Amino acid sequence: MYPNIGRVNALVRITVGLTTLAWSSARMVKRPNHPCLIMTAMAGAMKTAEGITRFCPMTYFLERNDYGFYDEYADEECEHCEHDEEQSKPFM
Repeated sequence: MYPNIGRVNALVRITVGLTTLAWSSARMVKRPNHPCLIMTAMAGAMKTAEGITRFCPMTYFLERNDYGFYDEYADEECEHCEHDEEQSKPFM
């Protein structure tokens, strides 16, 4: 796994994750078994972990193409492929 989010994005995720985790754990003092608070704490912990590792699974899956891997040359045209001009034009 390689880092797929930037430094600023990672710092924002750490900050929001720790804030969410602190809020939900403070609320769980009065209602320890509330499912919404447990899920909020898990989401905050997940965002904190994403910020620390600088790896986001959703970004990873959205960067992949139909073949199952990220293709950095997907927008470039190749010489041996025939591209239809009608499909490459914008809609309007």
